[in-house]
Amino acid sequence: MATVTLQGNPIHTNGDLPELGSTAPDFVLVDKDLADRSLSDYAGKTKLINIVPSLDTPVCAISTKKFNEAAAGRDDLAVLVVSADLPFASGRFCTSEGVENAATLSMMRSRNFAKDYGVLITDGPLSGITARAVVVLDGDNKVVYTQLVPEIAQEPDYEAALAAANG
Repeated sequence: MATVTLQGNPIHTNGDLPELGSTAPDFVLVDKDLADRSLSDYAGKTKLINIVPSLDTPVCAISTKKFNEAAAGRDDLAVLVVSADLPFASGRFCTSEGVENAATLSMMRSRNFAKDYGVLITDGPLSGITARAVVVLDGDNKVVYTQLVPEIAQEPDYEAALAAANG
């Protein structure tokens, strides 16, 4: 279990992020077209997983747009934005914000991703959705970078995450 804060108030996650060097847990998440997606859909690519509580918050929107920009022209990089948002809401966000280089993935059918990646919030007002985190996987799904953002209202360390994604 890890502790993060929400506006300075402690809240807890169900576990810890995957260990560096470990093979990332596989997942089944739902894309904007209601299709199931797993790690195998991004085989051979570096994967930057931007885990956010909801795209309907300013910090989540900012991080998604920044990582989307970083993925422009990069066929070797898959930016995956995982949230509890329904695919319809994520799709509207991407359309209105011009997000074309990141795939939004929903936990609408299961919270297993959040549990397996140790980011499921277990108490407080956001219980049942995710803490803010970034996980970078290499082409073989080995974990090369993680950050559990200590304050949910804080942006992730873009520089460190992108450095890891660039190898």
